[in-house]
Amino acid sequence: MDPRTAPRRLRSLPTWLLSQCATQGHRLVGERLISADVAHRYHFSLLAALDESGPTSQADLGRRIGLDRSDVTAAITDLEHGGYLERTPDPHDRRRNLVNLTATGRRHLDTLDTLVRTAQAELLAPLSGEEQRQLIRLLRIVVDHHVDQP
Repeated sequence: MDPRTAPRRLRSLPTWLLSQCATQGHRLVGERLISADVAHRYHFSLLAALDESGPTSQADLGRRIGLDRSDVTAAITDLEHGGYLERTPDPHDRRRNLVNLTATGRRHLDTLDTLVRTAQAELLAPLSGEEQRQLIRLLRIVVDHHVDQP
């Protein structure tokens, strides 16, 4: 559906507008990540989560970013083949592996961060800096409200 010709009723709904923004945001981020030979947006999510939390089990990592167990395994294998991650036995539980970000993975994440920030800037280009900060603040309030609901 072309947002310019969508019915007025839709164009006045916050849910519809948020969906349209999300669609454009996903497109822009996807285009930037593909330019760095990143096939899946969740590769960025995995690297970012590991950078923030340190060595993590595959299961915990999948839960943290909301990725199915089989997709986590495939993504970790892809990233491991690229030298971005390594799996090591958990010293507290030999039945599981911990996933670690390598130095190459950190550099790759820095590159991806730049690409993702560029996509964010493109998405929000029509807004002033203050409007961008206000939009982000308001969206956080809405997200946090619904996350805290039972």
